[in-house]
Amino acid sequence: MPEYLGLDTSNYTTSCAVFDTEKNVLRQEKMLLPVKTGEAGLRQSDAVFHHVKQLPEIMEKLLPGKLCSLAAIGVSVKPRNMEGSYMPCFLCGQTMAKGIAAATGAKLYETSHQTGHILAALYSANKLSLIEKPFIAFHVSGGTTDCLLCRPSDDTLIDIKEIGSSLDLKAGQAVDRVGLMLGLRFPCGRELEKLAEKSERKWKIKPVIKNGNCCLSGLENQCRKLISDGVSPEDTALYCLKTIEASIAAMTREALLKTGDVPVIYAGGVMSDKLIRNGLEAEFGAFFAEPEFSCDNAAGTALYAAIMNGGMQIEHTDNITA
Repeated sequence: MPEYLGLDTSNYTTSCAVFDTEKNVLRQEKMLLPVKTGEAGLRQSDAVFHHVKQLPEIMEKLLPGKLCSLAAIGVSVKPRNMEGSYMPCFLCGQTMAKGIAAATGAKLYETSHQTGHILAALYSANKLSLIEKPFIAFHVSGGTTDCLLCRPSDDTLIDIKEIGSSLDLKAGQAVDRVGLMLGLRFPCGRELEKLAEKSERKWKIKPVIKNGNCCLSGLENQCRKLISDGVSPEDTALYCLKTIEASIAAMTREALLKTGDVPVIYAGGVMSDKLIRNGLEAEFGAFFAEPEFSCDNAAGTALYAAIMNGGMQIEHTDNITA
């Protein structure tokens, strides 16, 4: 049976996915990189070390003795499809993918972490057919807060042009820094969301937007002041998430003014937050990835391999099951 392997070794997660085109089923395994309590992330050398240890473990769970059935492999080799985009941790997945391709004869397709995120989000929302037309994608994570105009591309599948970003702190960084202030464990997204859900406070937020770009550095200082003023952890958590929601909403409005009425999809770990999602969904009717496909994952790279290798027809992809 034709199967497509996807690998992604980001600065947060080791992940592996297999897409079976015959059964239209996608399976994935992933492990967070271990971060010491109180620390906000890993050095690249440490991330590489943990990926090298974790990759074989998750692949054994997902592909016990089945490498011979692979038609192609997709792997993220850099953060974005742009010149100079580089991060050492992606070498782990790239090296593994090249070795498997050499041993099995499977074709190898290299892409970016960002492209993988977008494809996984489209897959999760049953909207992979959007890659055949222009659409807006938000990639909101620890390293990015980007508004992207996406168009079809023969070479890279999706041509991605940034039309908005954060001018300073990224949304995921803000979440983690505020979470650490509140004594949460990194990465802090899920615990911060749980705290915020307990708050009933109504915050009035005025986001800082400059030419379609947001500024989030003030959010960290504002939350620090709230904590020092005795505001509850629950209310502080909600203020943080509502500020991010308001910022993304303002960026979306400005992007739609530039591009016209095109579909909008939200991807990236921050977009798995239900509080942020509910507000944006209500205003824009946009599409969202489910949490397991919104956080870092290899689903998108497996799909990339299948599409680029001709193993799936786009018009038949909007009813694939996970």
